[in-house]
Amino acid sequence: MIHNTFVLERVYLKSAGNVFAAFSVPDKKRRWYANGRGHDILSYDLDFRIGGNEVLVGQMKSGTPVAGAVLKWSQTFADIIKDERIVFTQTVDFDERRISCALISIALNPDAAGCSMTFTHQGVYFDGADGSELRENGWRGLLDGIEHALE
Repeated sequence: MIHNTFVLERVYLKSAGNVFAAFSVPDKKRRWYANGRGHDILSYDLDFRIGGNEVLVGQMKSGTPVAGAVLKWSQTFADIIKDERIVFTQTVDFDERRISCALISIALNPDAAGCSMTFTHQGVYFDGADGSELRENGWRGLLDGIEHALE
């Protein structure tokens, strides 16, 4: 097992309420989180409430390093305060084999530009996992893509 923690910070030119909606409204979340260039969506569901789940199942496209593989990202929401914070656990399965578990917290703070966000990912990676560096790069790209859901 490999343990790793990383923190990403972003400033969005929208209110905390708009950024929170990018995580809590299914159509908005799907735009920046589920829709991806590297995979076809097999299923996606978001039940955004404490104790609710979010599950994305995708099959990797040809041209990716693991073409044809099925990945499943599963989240369970542990704490939610509207427009302020979201805390959830996440597991990732690769062809039905668990490769990682994480605790993720998102803090939203209004500021002069709109909203600053602190994203903290505390992960454990098992044999065959993509590893912390690739996971961090993946989340960097995802968080950059939130801008498209804030319109």
